[in-house]
Amino acid sequence: MKKPYYDLNTYLRSIFGCRVQKISLDAGLTCPNRDGHIATGGCIYCNTRGSGTGASALGLSITEQIERGKEFLKKRYKAHKFIAYFQSFSNTYGPHEKLKDLYNEACAVEDIVGLSIGTRPDCVDESILTLLEGYAEDYLVWIEYGLQSIHDRTLAIINRGHDVACFRNAVEKTKGRGIKICAHVVLGLPFEDRHQMLATAQAVGTMGIDGIKIHLLYVVKGTPMEQLYREGRYTCLEQGEYVELVCDFLEVLPPDMVIQRLTGDPHPDELAAPEWSLRKSETLSLIRKTLAGRGSWQGKRFGENPFP
Repeated sequence: MKKPYYDLNTYLRSIFGCRVQKISLDAGLTCPNRDGHIATGGCIYCNTRGSGTGASALGLSITEQIERGKEFLKKRYKAHKFIAYFQSFSNTYGPHEKLKDLYNEACAVEDIVGLSIGTRPDCVDESILTLLEGYAEDYLVWIEYGLQSIHDRTLAIINRGHDVACFRNAVEKTKGRGIKICAHVVLGLPFEDRHQMLATAQAVGTMGIDGIKIHLLYVVKGTPMEQLYREGRYTCLEQGEYVELVCDFLEVLPPDMVIQRLTGDPHPDELAAPEWSLRKSETLSLIRKTLAGRGSWQGKRFGENPFP
């Protein structure tokens, strides 16, 4: 059954004509919200690995990480082409030449057709964007900016270290360079209600952004979020609540925006709550069933269903 939203696999097949998979990479970088430039604790929900694999700490080079990823993804998904996804922490935060060497190393590996660079909107400048613009001449290049919420109050609560204006500025500086822009948002952030979460969807949908990743806020052990949760000051979304919110979210996004993610991937050993967040396939199935039950689709508010 065709998905009622524009998923990443469909988008990549339309470009390359085959299965393309992203390979998550850990370049051993850090974040200004951790190294003292802005703060030292990071966002209140972030784990110590910056949502990465920890491969750099094991001494694995970018090339080694890609080759291992290729071997696994070829067997599991019959993938033929790959995108090097610099995921851990902020991957435009570091000396220009070091970043260039990392990106060059990834692009030199056979069957790499693109780069996806996860970062913060306060970690890009003209030189970095010009560097990425150069790669976009020969590769598919995505830059993934963490926004999380369109509300400055929420960004302050989660210790994000930048405001919404910073995100908007980064988006505008990136446009027109051949670089695709993906925004990360989180549902279930502390003290946000449904109306506020949908305001994030509506705002992101008007910015001319190419893609989005929607994450569930789950509680990681050893983080300030866990303390809020244990003290009863934060309640996790129930699975049904999250599914309904994602469907609401999708309905107000443009139908040509690439949906790169609809929930997160918590590490079981690190997860404090909610338990249902480990059942990713079940949640994705429920999202599709709920949209079908509503007779709905991504971009419904824009008009006719483009996903019949």
